[in-house]
Amino acid sequence: MKCDYVRSCGGCEYNLSYEEQFNLKISQNKELFSRFKISSFDTFKSLSYFFRNRAEFRIYHQDSKISYAMNSVEKKLLPINECLIVNKTIHNIMPKLKKEIEKSDILKNKLFAIEFLSSNIKDLVVTLIYHKRLDEDWIKNAKEIEKKLNISIIGRSKKQKIVLDKDYINEELEFRFKDLGFRIKYKFYEGGFTQPNGFINEKMIEWVLKNSNETDFLVELYCGAGNFTLPLSKKFNNIIATEISKTSIKAAKENLKLNEINNIKFIRMSSEEFSEALKGIREFRRLKEQNISLLTINYNQSTIFVDPPRAGLDKVTLEIVKKFHQIIYISCNPITLKRDLKELVNTHKIIKFAFFDQFSYTPHLESGVILVKI
Repeated sequence: MKCDYVRSCGGCEYNLSYEEQFNLKISQNKELFSRFKISSFDTFKSLSYFFRNRAEFRIYHQDSKISYAMNSVEKKLLPINECLIVNKTIHNIMPKLKKEIEKSDILKNKLFAIEFLSSNIKDLVVTLIYHKRLDEDWIKNAKEIEKKLNISIIGRSKKQKIVLDKDYINEELEFRFKDLGFRIKYKFYEGGFTQPNGFINEKMIEWVLKNSNETDFLVELYCGAGNFTLPLSKKFNNIIATEISKTSIKAAKENLKLNEINNIKFIRMSSEEFSEALKGIREFRRLKEQNISLLTINYNQSTIFVDPPRAGLDKVTLEIVKKFHQIIYISCNPITLKRDLKELVNTHKIIKFAFFDQFSYTPHLESGVILVKI
C-alpha cells in the first residue's frame, strides 16, 4: 500500500499491496469454510484506493492549526494529511474543509471529530462533532462554509443536532435483470446504516439478482433503508421487509415512494417480533394496517433474505430461516456465518458462495451464501 501512514495508522491493518491482502483473505476464508465442501467461490475485488463512501476522523489541535487524525497502532492520536481509502468526493473536500474551518475560531474551537457520508453521485453530508454547545454564531459560520463548498453540514454536540440544509445523501445505482437495465434511487440518512464500500455494494446486489432463484414471495430481515430490497422488487412479486431502526425504516419507506415501487411492504419490526407474528403468538397492528397475514406464507415457494449484524442470527431467527425454501444470507462476519451454516446445512444445501472485499486492507471480508431446501 502506498499510503504514508500505513505502518503507523491503525485504520488499515495490512501493510501489503492490494493483491497480496486480497489473496491472503480469500485463502484464509476458503480454509475457514472448507468443511462445507464448496466446489467454487465467486470473489469480488474492491478498488485499490478511493473506495469508502463514509469515514470518521478525530481532530488534532496544535496551536491555531487543526489536522485530521486517526488512532495509531499504539492507540494514540496520529495527525494525517490525507486518507487514500476514502472516495474521491471525500478526499477532495477534506483539505478545503480543513482550510475553511481553520479560518474561524467559532468552528475550530472544541471541534472533536468530523464524519463524512457520501454517495456514488457525489452527494456529501459532513457532520462536525463538538465538545461545546452550538449557537447562532456557529450556525452563521457553518452556513458560509456550506454554501462555499457546496456541501451539507450537520452540527452535533451533547443532546444537540443542527441540520443546516439536509441530513441525508441521495444515491442512484444502475442494475441489469433479464437483460433489462434499471435504476434505483436511494435516500440515506446520517446516523442510519449504509454500506461503506459503494463499488462492492453494487457487486453484492448484482450477485444476488443474478444467482438467486425466483420465488413468488420474499421476506427480508434487517433490511436497512432498502439497499437490497428495492432492486430485488424486480425479481420477486411480493416482498415483506423488516427493520428495527427508526432512521432506516423511515428512509426505506421514502425510497419506496421515490422509485414508485408497489410490491414491497416495509415494517418496523425486530426479528424476535417477526417470529412471534409468524407463529401466531402475537398480533401486531403494524401488520394489520398493511393487510399482512404471515400465517398464509407458503414456505415451499418463498425466499428469506438476511443481512444480520456481526453477531449473526440468534437462535429464534435461525429457526425461522430454516422454514423457507431459499435462503439468501449476506454476512459481515465469517465466524458467525460459519456457526450459522453448521445449522442451516442440516436442512438446506449451499448452491452459491461469494466473498466481497468490502473492507480492504483489514482482515474483514463480506460473504454471500445462497441455499435451497434439501
